[in-house]
Amino acid sequence: MADEVLRWIKVAESVAAISFAPNGIAELAAGDRTICIGRHGDALYAFAHKCPHASGLFIEGYIDAMGNVVCPLHRYKFAMRNGRNITGEGYFLKNWPVEIREEGVFVGFEKGKLWGLL
Repeated sequence: MADEVLRWIKVAESVAAISFAPNGIAELAAGDRTICIGRHGDALYAFAHKCPHASGLFIEGYIDAMGNVVCPLHRYKFAMRNGRNITGEGYFLKNWPVEIREEGVFVGFEKGKLWGLL
């Protein structure tokens, strides 16, 4: 997505400054919203902090070996890279691009959209 349609919000000074739980997930503030950052291998992924099915908190879930975040309530799985519900229930997990820059870790939100930051 082009930068002209994204607003980049700094969520951490560096990757090292992010306090990941043992499950590889961190819950952070992005403006006035709470989001999760998941770490799988060397990649970081930003996604909604609640499951779209029953609002389970992903900070209490885990990341499986394939890089999917798993909801702690009903074990629904979502691909962190694109939000796709891989267990077939038909839900979509909102996700956003992450950039690691010299100035810190940034998450890009769509300008003017319901789940973006204005």
